[in-house]
Amino acid sequence: MWTPPRAGLCLSVFLLVGDPKNPNLVVLGRPAPAAAWQEIGNLEPAHLESLQDRWLLPASHLLEFESPRSGAERVAREQLALDQVELRGPEVFSETYPSRLDPESGNHWDLDFLFRADWPRGRELHSTAFKELRLIDTRLVAAPNLGRGHGDILILAGYPLGARIT
Repeated sequence: MWTPPRAGLCLSVFLLVGDPKNPNLVVLGRPAPAAAWQEIGNLEPAHLESLQDRWLLPASHLLEFESPRSGAERVAREQLALDQVELRGPEVFSETYPSRLDPESGNHWDLDFLFRADWPRGRELHSTAFKELRLIDTRLVAAPNLGRGHGDILILAGYPLGARIT
């Protein structure tokens, strides 16, 4: 019988929404403090507060028994207000690393499901989940400006990271 690692296991879905004319652009947002992030992105209030000046990908942990595609559709709906978007994928990545919260417990395991989509042509970049939502050239943003390890996700997905953006 297999048991999850003592340091934890995260099953997460990420949306890489871009512009088909420029492969380096991806939708990133700064979370709105009034949005229900505990429900839509599994962010506790203190963690949400610490991310106010950081860029995030639309993402969430999977809900219990939720399929990766259903999770991606939920994130598109709840975080981007996109009811219908053509999702490509998933691309699946697995990472292990020592737990930051309890290094003595061993390695934490992440299983990441990445879905790609194009931002709907002619639609304004806006969502109540984010106080700011932009198509950003990843070559102009550095990992310290990204929250929740989303710089690692962009690198796994093949996006180059670069200099600091505010």
